[in-house]
This record gives sequence, C-alpha cells and structure tokens, in this order.
Amino acid sequence: MIKTEMIIDGHKIEPGQKLQINALIARLPTRTPINIPVFVARSKVKGPTLLIMAGVHGDETNGVEVLRRVIANKDYIPKKGAVIAIPVFNVYGFINHSRGLPDGKDLNRSFPGSKTGSLASRVAHFFTNEILPQIDYGLDFHTGGASHNNYPQIRAMFDHPKEMELAKVFGAPLIIKSAYREKSLRKTAAKAGKPMLVFEGGETLRLRKNAIDNGVNGILRVMKHLGMRDDAPPIEKEPIFISESTWVRAKYAGLHFAHVRNGSKVEKNQVIGAITGPYGQFEKKVKSPIDGVVIGLNNYPVVNMGDALMHIGKEGPIQ
Repeated sequence: MIKTEMIIDGHKIEPGQKLQINALIARLPTRTPINIPVFVARSKVKGPTLLIMAGVHGDETNGVEVLRRVIANKDYIPKKGAVIAIPVFNVYGFINHSRGLPDGKDLNRSFPGSKTGSLASRVAHFFTNEILPQIDYGLDFHTGGASHNNYPQIRAMFDHPKEMELAKVFGAPLIIKSAYREKSLRKTAAKAGKPMLVFEGGETLRLRKNAIDNGVNGILRVMKHLGMRDDAPPIEKEPIFISESTWVRAKYAGLHFAHVRNGSKVEKNQVIGAITGPYGQFEKKVKSPIDGVVIGLNNYPVVNMGDALMHIGKEGPIQ
C-alpha cells in the first residue's frame, strides 16, 4: 500500500500533492541535461501505488501517446492511493527515433542496472532505486518492432494470480502467456514482488488508434479496479487467452501480401498470404502452420528468406 513517505529523486511528495519531477539522468556531450519527467499524483486517502510508463524503447510511440492522453485529461489523478506516470523513460531513444541508447544497449535488457555501469545500466539503476520501491503495481507500454504491428495484447504469467487478475481487468483483446526475460524491467519488478504487466500494441514510430484506445481504456479499468476512480469504459469483448505462439517465416524472397487481418482467427493450412517475385516470375502461397489468432503482422512488403511475416498465437487454457 501507499507509503507514509514518498520520495523520488530527492523530492518528497505529500498526500494530496501533484508534482512533476524532472529527474536529471545524464548529460549530452555538449553538457545539455537529459531529464526524465516523472508525474506523481498522490491522494490524501491511503491506497495502492500504480506505475504507468512508456518509452522504454524510444521509438515505441503508441505508449507515449497513451500516457499523454491520460495526463492531459487528468485521468491519472487518483481518489485514493497514488499514480506515478513516466511517459518517456528512454529520452535518448525518443529524441533519436531509436530503440536503444547511444551506447547501443537495449534498456530493457539492462536491469537492475548499476550506478557506475553503461548509460543504459545507469538509467535502469535510477528506476530500480528511485521508482520501483515506491510502487505496488505497474503497467509498461510497448509496441511491435519496425514494421511489425502487434494486435493489442497484455502479457502476463498465467500462474501468477495477481498478474492475471490485473490482465483480465485491463481488458485487452488478447492475454498472452509471457515468461520473464533476463535483465528486463518486468523480471526485476517481479523479484521485488511488484506485479508488472506489459502491454503491446501497434508498431514503432506509427500511431495506431486501436492500440492507443486499448491502452487508455486499460489504465482506466485498472485504476477503477484498485479503487482509484469511480468509472471506466466497459470491456466490450471477452479476451482470448494465448498459451503459445509461432512465427510464420518467408520461404522465398520477394513481395509479401497478407490475406488476413491482424487479430483474425486462422485455421491450419489456411492460405494467409502470398510471396511474389517483383518481376512477375512466381507467386507462392503462405499457409498457417496451426489453428490460432494473428497476434502480430509484418507490414513491410519486401522480404528476404527467413523474415518473420506473421505471428500466430494458439488459444489455450489459463493453466
């Protein structure tokens, strides 16, 4: 539950206070400061502390827009407990339209971090020591990679009761069984006993309305569930549980045309796309290897042998 005392980057947040903390994380070679804006809203009524964050990968802009809307509409201000909102965690990547940091490292493989390590490790260290101790639950917003459009989905451990409780409440179309990855923010949070869900929706450097709307509505539902607000949009459709998944990869180089939409159900051996030669010399069918749901789609038309074309998830039981 909410701590009697909340201090982030040397700033004390009192009950009933709203504060923007500009945490100095590092400096550019020009000595220009790089600050991470952290928005904190704390109620006078005791309750849990929820973290909402985006931009761990700087080119994943859908999550940034999700948090922007929640902050702009003042929806992050709770009637009890506290909300910590970090719209752009990887400021370097956001500025440079890139996934990582100038040291070439993936921030989400740099946790728990080190005060004297690489740049990515130092940013991770700030989170582990300044943010993580303050929270009870977290929602981390991501997208698919370059040209890979992920259908809105929440990732959780099926055997973790609290993660599944929050995942169902969030209300994304898909709930995907997802193990913890080494040195990730999510695993570091889990080790500290703080359930952290990962939302995936859309693709890098492209705003997708469906993904953004799902993200905003999910935050509001989780806040209502935790008693932080009185209302939230209802879940329109029961989620599909995905227990495992497989990538359909290109057997030929050429131009790829998908014949199914993201989020649609497919059957084994169904024709789901085609690869054609750019000079009209061939056309090869792409078939689904399993019955399942399209959970991710490569929108880039020019493909090489082995490129990922489509991510198909297999429906399965929660346990």
